[in-house]
This record gives sequence, C-alpha cells and structure tokens, in this order.
Amino acid sequence: MKVADIERELDHARNQGPVRDIAIPPCPELLVALRKEVDKADPDPSEIARIASSDVAMAASLLRTVNSPLYARARAADTVAQAVSMLGVGPTVGILTSFLTRNAIRSNSPLLEHFWETSTRRALAMGFIARQLYGVDADVAHTCGLFCHVGIPIMMQGVKGYAGTLAEALARQDRSFTETENAAHKTDHAVVGAIVAKTWCLPPIIVAAVRLHHDFTALTDTRFPEEARTLVAMGLVAESLVARHEGVEVQREWEQHGDACLAHIRVSAGEVDAWVDALHPVFESVAVA
Repeated sequence: MKVADIERELDHARNQGPVRDIAIPPCPELLVALRKEVDKADPDPSEIARIASSDVAMAASLLRTVNSPLYARARAADTVAQAVSMLGVGPTVGILTSFLTRNAIRSNSPLLEHFWETSTRRALAMGFIARQLYGVDADVAHTCGLFCHVGIPIMMQGVKGYAGTLAEALARQDRSFTETENAAHKTDHAVVGAIVAKTWCLPPIIVAAVRLHHDFTALTDTRFPEEARTLVAMGLVAESLVARHEGVEVQREWEQHGDACLAHIRVSAGEVDAWVDALHPVFESVAVA
C-alpha cells in the first residue's frame, strides 16, 4: 500500500463509508493562505507576518508564545514581524497552524479538557525528536504530532455515543483504542484525522502518518514510505514522553510496541530518559488559551 492507496481508502470512507455523515470542518482560510505561501520554493517571511497579523487573536498568540519560557529569548518580540524573524518561517508556521487548528476544531467535552495542551506537547515532542535524528523534517514532524488525534474531537461532535466509546477506549486494556472505536462506530480517529489532514491539503506524508499512527505493523511494511513509518515510530515515542510528563500510567501500546519504535528510529531507552529531562521545561511552558 502506498500513499496514493491510503488516499483512495480515505476517499472511499468519506464518500461511501461510515465517515460520510461526520462533519469535517473546512480548512480555515488563513491556513489555506499560510500553506500556499509555505509551499513556495522561497517563502516570504513578510507575507507570513502579514497573514499572522490579519487576525488579532492569532497575532497575540504568536507573540505570547515567542515571548514565553519555551523560547527563552534574550529580548522580547514587540511585533509579529520581529516574532517571525526570531523564530524563522518553519516554527512560526507551526505555531500559527496550531492556533488555527484548535480554533477550527472545538473540544468542549470534559473528557477533552486538556486535549490541546496534550496535542501541543505531542507536536513539540515530535519536532524535538526529529531534530535529534537525521533526515527527518522537524516542521513535518511537528504538524504530524498536532494532527494525530484531531479525529477525536470531531468524532465527539459528530458521532452519537462517541463520548461513551472514548471513555471505554481510555479504560480498556484488552484491546487497542482504535479497536474499541471500530467496534462501536466502524471507523476510528486515525481515519477521521487523516481525512481532516487530506481535506486541509496537508502534505501526503502527514496524511499517511496520521492514518497509520496506531498501526504498528506499518513499521516493517516496506510498501509504505520510510518517512511515514518513521513518523509513526516517532509518534509513539512522543506519546510516551508526554504521558510521562503528565503522570499518565504506562500505555498498552507503549508496552507492546515501544521497543520496535525505538529500534526503528535507532534510539535507546537511555536517550529517551534524557529527553524526558530536556523536554520538561518545554512541556511546562505549554498553556493553551
């Protein structure tokens, strides 16, 4: 199965399968404009700054983030243009994408109270891991981490009975999260999240990785692109790092597939322990308004 096969599967699920009745929010116009600029051979930082400045709340979020302990700058950014200059295009786009995504996809359930904080930490962890490896784009990894679980709030909004399924999936130890979702609804958040990524015209490799992020048989399946398989492995490592920070007990998936994921990205358990300490101040700085 190649990326194109995954996209055909998603099209079938969207048009004829159980996802056809789920409302997928349209990509925010500002994110469309942002991605159009980023996809150019030489993105213009001034245009990125203009897009960021076109929404007061988004501009404020960018300035708040760049001036937070997360980046520990010697001097504060006073304008959006300064923020873009300090951060660079890639990290700026990551922050803006996060803001636009969480404002387009609401999560009002008490079960999802800390959803965006956890998603932001996962995205930051994946970007961090990418920078420790060779040949992995940190901005792609960050976006993938942000979108891995966006299917959950969308299913919460659009699928009857999903709140109960979510509570059950979080509690069960005898089967995987997606197995519980599929048993109840004949689809899962990995499929729905990948459809969102595809609908929003994210890079196909991110669409593939989001679709596969709970399918660890993909790690050894050479029909899938190596980059997608690496993102899947990184995703579970990032999930474990966030869980350890948030005090969540060891997850079933990590117990079953953690070693395989570490082997795939050629990282030792000792290195992950060091990453826990390195990421602590980064995770602590996350505050989603």
